[in-house]
Amino acid sequence: ELAGYLRGLGASEIVPREELAQAEARPLEAVRWAGAVDAVGGAILATVLRQLEEGGTVAASGNTAGLELKTTVLPFILRGVSLIGINSPVAPARIRGEAWLRLAHDLPRDKLAAMTTVVPFAELLRVGAAILAGQVRGRTVIDLNA
Repeated sequence: ELAGYLRGLGASEIVPREELAQAEARPLEAVRWAGAVDAVGGAILATVLRQLEEGGTVAASGNTAGLELKTTVLPFILRGVSLIGINSPVAPARIRGEAWLRLAHDLPRDKLAAMTTVVPFAELLRVGAAILAGQVRGRTVIDLNA
């Protein structure tokens, strides 16, 4: 139901979460990705690693789908893929500054605006519950002054 929204943000293909979360018996699959940023972990991360092209990299930043990673070493050995972690809270200020400058320069403002909702502080509990229920998309900014 969010395909139009995602295409508006620049997606060229929509892959259902269920498709990526399916356990695969084979240790390698057909190449599908050049690289990825993964915020969920678990079975989805394992699938992406099996489908990564030779020399590809996955930057992992989250674990909402679980802490376990059930995979083999074959993507790493036969395709030379890399799995790197993103731990932004402890990144040096210089690296964080470079990242913010890249975002300010490279991220289209209209795309950011299209995915941002600003809500007053008084709505924090309601919006928090909606986020936890998976009913919120994009970026939510809490206006402390409203």
